Amino acid sequence: MHIVLIEPQIPPNTGNIARLCAATASTLHLIRPLGFSTDDKHLKRAGLDYWHLLTIYYHDSFADFLQKYPQARMHFLTTKAPHSYSEVQYGPNDFLVFGREDAGIPENILKEHLDDCVRIPMLAAARSLNLSNAVSIVIYEALRQQNFQSLKITSEYLK
Repeated sequence: MHIVLIEPQIPPNTGNIARLCAATASTLHLIRPLGFSTDDKHLKRAGLDYWHLLTIYYHDSFADFLQKYPQARMHFLTTKAPHSYSEVQYGPNDFLVFGREDAGIPENILKEHLDDCVRIPMLAAARSLNLSNAVSIVIYEALRQQNFQSLKITSEYLK
C-alpha cells in the first residue's frame, strides 16, 4: 500500500504516519511544499526509531507524483465524497491520498478524480479528523481486506 500526503503541515502528524507506514510495510509519499523541515525534531520524535523500516519518496508537486505513477489506482480521502471508505475494494498496490491538515485535498485535484473520492463517516458538525487518525482508519481497512498478508504475527506475541 502507498500513503500519499499532499503538502502536510504538522510535523507530529507526518511523523506518526511515517511510523504507521513503517509498521504496516506501506510506502510513504510526501508532496511538496511541506510545512516543516524533514530534519524537524518533532517529526523525528513522532516516528521514533522506525525510520529504518520506512520507504519514503518526496515529490515536488502533485503533477510530478502523477507523472511517476500514471497507472496507479488512487483513492482520495475527502469529507466531500458521497461514498464511504469502507465501500471500496482495496488492492495491495493502491494509493491512499490525503490532503493538508488545514485545507484537505485541493479542489482542482478532487474535481479531476471525483469517481475515486471517498470519506470517513462522521457527524456533519465535525469538520474533519486528525490526519494521522484518518490515515490509520483507512490503511487498516485496506489491509484487513487483504487479510493482512504483508504483516506477520511473531511467535513471541502468541505466548
